Amino acid sequence: MSNTVEVRIKRQDSPQAPAYWAEFSVPYEEDMNVISVLQAIRRNPKDKSGKSVAPVTWESSCLEEVCGACTMVINGKVRQACTALVKSLEQPIQLEPMSKFPVQRDLRVNRQRIFDNLKKVNAWVDVDGYHDLGPGPRQNPDDQPTTYKYSECMSCGCCMEVCPQFSKVNDFVGAAVLAQARLFNMHPTGAMQMGPRLDAVTAEGGIQDCGLAQQCVKACPKSIPLVEAIGQLQRDITLDRVLGAFRR
Repeated sequence: MSNTVEVRIKRQDSPQAPAYWAEFSVPYEEDMNVISVLQAIRRNPKDKSGKSVAPVTWESSCLEEVCGACTMVINGKVRQACTALVKSLEQPIQLEPMSKFPVQRDLRVNRQRIFDNLKKVNAWVDVDGYHDLGPGPRQNPDDQPTTYKYSECMSCGCCMEVCPQFSKVNDFVGAAVLAQARLFNMHPTGAMQMGPRLDAVTAEGGIQDCGLAQQCVKACPKSIPLVEAIGQLQRDITLDRVLGAFRR
């Protein structure tokens, strides 16, 4: 392993500013990850030529692939910077912000669209107060392995970055959001609001915009069965519509 880490970063000084590339070289340390490299650049913000520059902006929090905040494109692949070890990456390491979300600065993007879409499909269990209602309905133990896997989603945006149907100029909610709708439909309390949730899922930008390209499954760092979730959600929709016709 070389004594230095060579990095090429796609930078952008503001949301409206043009993007440009900058190159850096930092001392290598044992077991460095990409976050460590960015921290080294921040401690001594000089580019490869020795010119002082503004510190690189990025976002991170948990540093253990749980929060999803440090998602970026590393050597052409969207992933978390905290689990991207330098020793396993080809150099120069090329870092870019995700392309499907607005860039705020450098490697930091605005993922607010994900959280807005989770609100859109009612991906939570409503409460009518915080008084003691006693124990709620029990979840089927056979469903627990599936729902636990769905619950691992960290809204990182990887599945949306690789999705050919998800873009800045459309309203598609994305695979992660659809999987969360399925999660709450499987919850015995969440299922009480399945009807309105399915209406939201089939509204503009909903499940009908999914082309089942299946790139989302390959990109998901938690190996969530996103396509399976979408398929089961389609089943929920069909069953709801058929039963709805009889109810009318």
